[in-house]
Amino acid sequence: MKNKIKIALIGYGKMGKEIDALCKTSEVFDVVSVSYKNKEDGLDLKGIAKADIAVDFTSKDIVLKNIEEIAKLGKNLVVGTTGWNEDLEKVKKIVEKNKIGLVYSPNFSVGVNIFFKMIDFSAKLFEKFPNYDVYGLEVHHKAKLDSPSGTALKIAGKVKGLNFTSIRSGRNPGFHEVVFDSVADGITLSHQAYSRVGFAKGALIAAEFIKNKKGVYSFEELFK
Repeated sequence: MKNKIKIALIGYGKMGKEIDALCKTSEVFDVVSVSYKNKEDGLDLKGIAKADIAVDFTSKDIVLKNIEEIAKLGKNLVVGTTGWNEDLEKVKKIVEKNKIGLVYSPNFSVGVNIFFKMIDFSAKLFEKFPNYDVYGLEVHHKAKLDSPSGTALKIAGKVKGLNFTSIRSGRNPGFHEVVFDSVADGITLSHQAYSRVGFAKGALIAAEFIKNKKGVYSFEELFK
């Protein structure tokens, strides 16, 4: 059996635990390090040095520091943390300086990334028909900090004039809906996540993709 891809988990919240659970039954991946397992913990630099890929699901307050420290170790990264896109150019410089690879996304769900392609295609068609308005709705569990979500912001960047209404309540892991509406008719496109398993599987697909690459990639590039 081939050697497993060694994963260092950066963050052990809901997503970190989901990825860890998948790796425990995987023939491809093995978790060798966990950073921030408890709130008072820091980066497990010795453990990360033994890994092939670091997977970061932490918070926007510490993600840049994490990327800098892990890049110095020469380790490639998967970054699922959201809210740092304004620092993307800074991250690209860190990646280039340290000659590593990094793949990022506001949403690692395979279904959502196919949904992005559907939105791209639909938006181009509706641009030709100004009698259609467009609006969006996104719903997440009450503990989600960013509003609108990173996924909603990415979709809004694809469709001219699209603004999202955001709801934070209950336990929904993620719902996004885009409606093209006119006096005559309307078309609704939506994606509903049923659990975090899809996000975790996508993050591991990204880890396998970035293992031997250098440079910065968006997860969406895998779907071209």
